[in-house]
Amino acid sequence: MNIENVISALNNPVRRRILEWLKDRSNFPPSLPEHADLDGVCVAYIQEKAGLSQSTISNYMGVLKQAGLVVAERHGQWTFYRRNEGNIQAFLNEVEKELLKP
Repeated sequence: MNIENVISALNNPVRRRILEWLKDRSNFPPSLPEHADLDGVCVAYIQEKAGLSQSTISNYMGVLKQAGLVVAERHGQWTFYRRNEGNIQAFLNEVEKELLKP
């Protein structure tokens, strides 16, 4: 994990909000029946909640993915995103080690 990439990804309030929303699936409309067994949230739901263009959300999700903060899974024409909890915790541990521990 590149800590600078993560910090850069988190330097945008909408990207931070997306990560916050992804903590709880109930922040989004229910999945379509054919997607009920999938983890994550369809990018269209993220776009709708953020109120931004498809290209902007795609860019934001790409930044979050490249930083290792989300995982993307393609199912047909849809891309579903979920938080990468392990990487988020690793980032927090690294920041704690750098800034808090002697």
